[in-house]
Parts: sequence; structure tokens; C-alpha cells
Amino acid sequence: MHSTRDERVILEATDVWRTYTRGDETIHALAGMSLTVRAGEMVGIVGRSGSGKTTFLNQVGCLDKPTRGSLKIVGHEVTCLDEKRLVEFRRDHVGFIFQLFYLIPTLTVWENVELPLIFAKRRDTDRVMEMIRKVGLEKNANALPGQLNGGDMQRVAIARALINQPKLLLADEPTGRLEHESRDAIMELFRRLQGEGLAIVIATHDLGLAQQTEGVVELKDGRIVQDRHENPARAWEQPREAGG
Repeated sequence: MHSTRDERVILEATDVWRTYTRGDETIHALAGMSLTVRAGEMVGIVGRSGSGKTTFLNQVGCLDKPTRGSLKIVGHEVTCLDEKRLVEFRRDHVGFIFQLFYLIPTLTVWENVELPLIFAKRRDTDRVMEMIRKVGLEKNANALPGQLNGGDMQRVAIARALINQPKLLLADEPTGRLEHESRDAIMELFRRLQGEGLAIVIATHDLGLAQQTEGVVELKDGRIVQDRHENPARAWEQPREAGG
């Protein structure tokens, strides 16, 4: 019988390696990483600094290319795309959120959120307002980033990441610079987005944060050492301490 691709599979990484050379030394930043994430799933990747979390996000986000392995996003093999097509694919299918926000300080909330549309040569004021409302910042649309607290700056970054309607949202230590109350509010926003069908991957050294997702994948030296994502029903039976 002819099989068809599971349309709910947003990310399918299979035996992904990223190898660097430093003099005579070979460094495997990723060593056979495999992970599948479906629409409406939120997965936490944990591990010490240098474990491979950010390297993996860079591969999935089309910011870098694996040394070998297969990487499919919304059914498209991205490892064979040239730089121009990678940029376009990343813009249209993947949203990024970072610990440092990366907002442009001289632009308003509205202008920061609109920026990806401008780069894509699109104009959609309704979409910008929709995203600003979604993250609860309609009263601050004309504020500058410096007038916001850390939690609200991260909300702006989330709205910007969603403006092009990506299927996959990648978050690298998204609450690392936030106070506890703001961290909880951002995680609640992530859960709402997950409920709307967005696939979310969060990389963090904070196991407590990762455990708010429905599945935890633990990395060490570029390898998965524990995967509680494939069996989320058992994910919290024996929580482990994370270092780094």
C-alpha cells in the first residue's frame, strides 16, 4: 500500500551530525541526533553548556548545515538547499526566539514586529496588529524596547517570530533573562501557541523549565542520553538534575 507523509510531522531530524575540525582534533558538536516533532507538540532540549543544544537549533533553523544526516521541515529536505533558498525557507517556515531578544532599540514595538514583513517585501498592518494583540501588547505598540520590562521585550520577540506564520518555533533559552513571574507568563503564552497547533522546540539548561513541555530530550556531547519525548506519559516519573 502506498504510504503518505504524516502531515502533522513538522520536524524530522534523522542521524544528524555536525563535525568541526580544530587543528588535528575532530569535534562532534552533534553525533547522530534524531528527533521528530509534530504540530501541537512542545519539546524541551536540556543539557549543560556545550552539550549541543544551540548547535541543533542552528541546524533546524537553517542557520547552519549538518555535516551529514537528514533534516526535514514540513516535509522538505533542507540539507540540500543553497543559501538563497535556505534564507527564504527559514523566513517562511521557522520562527526564532532568543535569550537576548535582539530587538532594534530605535524601533517601536510595532516596527520591530513588522520588520520580517518588510524584509519579505510584504505589507500587512492587520497581521502586525493581530500579533501584537496575541502577545498582549496592544497598549504598548508605539513604545520603544527600552520602555519595556524583560518579559514584555520577549513578547515583542515572540510576535516578531510569528509574523510570517511559521509552522515551527525555536526558542534558545527564551526565559533565561526573565524574572520568575515573567518566565511563567511566557511559558503560558507558549502553551497557548502549542494549543493552536504550533510545533515548539525549547533549548535550555533549566530542567524545571523543560519539564513544563510535554517531552524532555537530554543531550550530552552532542548525543541524546535520555529521551522522554517519545514516551511523554512517563516524562516526569524520575526527573533528573541538570547541570550547567
